[in-house]
Amino acid sequence: MIENRSKSADQFDIAIIGLGPVGATLANLLGLQGISTLVLERETEAYHLPRAVHFDDEVMRVFQTIGLAQDILPCTRVNPGMRFVDADGALLMDWPRPQDVGPQGWHASYRFHQPDLERILRAGLSRFPNVQTRTRCDAFAFTDTGEDVVIGYEELDTGTLRQARARYVVGCDGARSLVRRFIGASMDDLGFHERWLVVDAVLRRPKPELGDHTIQYCDPARPATYVRGPGDRRRWEITVLPEEDGRAMVNPQKVWGLLARWLSPDEAELERAAVYTFHSAVARAWRAGRLLLAGDAAHQTPPFMGQGMCAGIRDAANLAWKLAAVVQDRTCDALLDTYQSERAPDVRAYIETAVRLGGLINTCGTEAALNAAFRDADGVVRLRSREPRLGPGLAIGRADLSGTRSPQPRLDDGRGLDTAVGYGFALLARDALWKSAGESTRQCFRQADITVVTEADGPDIAPILSDARACALLIRPDRYVAGAASDDGELAALANVLAPYRPAQASAA
Repeated sequence: MIENRSKSADQFDIAIIGLGPVGATLANLLGLQGISTLVLERETEAYHLPRAVHFDDEVMRVFQTIGLAQDILPCTRVNPGMRFVDADGALLMDWPRPQDVGPQGWHASYRFHQPDLERILRAGLSRFPNVQTRTRCDAFAFTDTGEDVVIGYEELDTGTLRQARARYVVGCDGARSLVRRFIGASMDDLGFHERWLVVDAVLRRPKPELGDHTIQYCDPARPATYVRGPGDRRRWEITVLPEEDGRAMVNPQKVWGLLARWLSPDEAELERAAVYTFHSAVARAWRAGRLLLAGDAAHQTPPFMGQGMCAGIRDAANLAWKLAAVVQDRTCDALLDTYQSERAPDVRAYIETAVRLGGLINTCGTEAALNAAFRDADGVVRLRSREPRLGPGLAIGRADLSGTRSPQPRLDDGRGLDTAVGYGFALLARDALWKSAGESTRQCFRQADITVVTEADGPDIAPILSDARACALLIRPDRYVAGAASDDGELAALANVLAPYRPAQASAA
């Protein structure tokens, strides 16, 4: 028999299934906006072993927005880049990452220890009385009534079956997502399915000869990856050959044999050895009615670009403000259809690039592979970072700007734009345009509580507008450009079309 608590205690705007990094980030973003949120998580604590090891500057901007970047930063290490070498150690290709703070206001690439990140994200939820987290609760059923979703779940410690209701449910429940099965979404297979042994080790003493770069060993006998983590943590990912038994691969004697070219048992402690099958797939439907998917529930990528978790955090940043606008009845729920249309093309492009990198590693950097994929016009084999861009969705005005990432300007008071604005819309504008704007236009922005930042507010504003060849840019809560304006008429259009989607002002500064 399913028990139910009082209606007030179990009626929520949003329910999130899964409290990994994506679910926890989404819950923090919803918490900022005052949205009543339930998070159901099967486990008691965050998983204690490392999994994802990389995130980028765009993800750090999201952590900045939720007010946790400064807590996360000491747990990270700036990544200098990735190198591809052949079986003899000769350099095939270089992917350097800038070591200075970039246009997003952060370094381009960070290495991290996932248990530390999850601990900080979970602790951040305690700031929000509107967010309830229930661990040791296993969701098993979702019924979309048309007005809300009835969620059946089990309290694992007692075996009690309970129900909760939410206007929308977001499945952040991983590659084997139950929410995806209820949606009925099949997966588009992008062709990469390989077994790799993942070994995490903690050094007993310094080993500077291992280096700080990520190294892709394009050895046809056995491709491998080396990753320098924060502190004394190191990771190796090693191909499992087709004829090899996955269970035998994790035997310590076998593991140390495979690691012998890099270190010996007296130099490090094995933290974890596990065989994973890396997949490349994208769900065909990320939404069905009031059920939605995010993170690995919606897409899986090989690890060669370090973008698996990053893609999920981008999902959360794209989705949270849209959910808030809908549940606060400021727009119809058709806005949620822009979530997949905007995010799926970008995810697919990242996965396809990761698959190509995997192919390069496995072909040992053959001349054909390098020429086909990565050789610059000047003949230097160098990989450049891909710039994320949204697919078709919520955008007006200049097609070349809508859906592109916005840099983060520093303001005169020393704060970055994201800290000053919080998780909301911002207008970057020329002084002259804003001063000459009609009162009705200015009133639209004020009523929508859109933060207006002009050239007078910081030296970075004018260069950003000059680079965009625009007099104003409307920046979305997920830090992508929603639209641009060159005159008062276009500025009024930005306010009139997009003002209803502006979430209530929220800042974690």
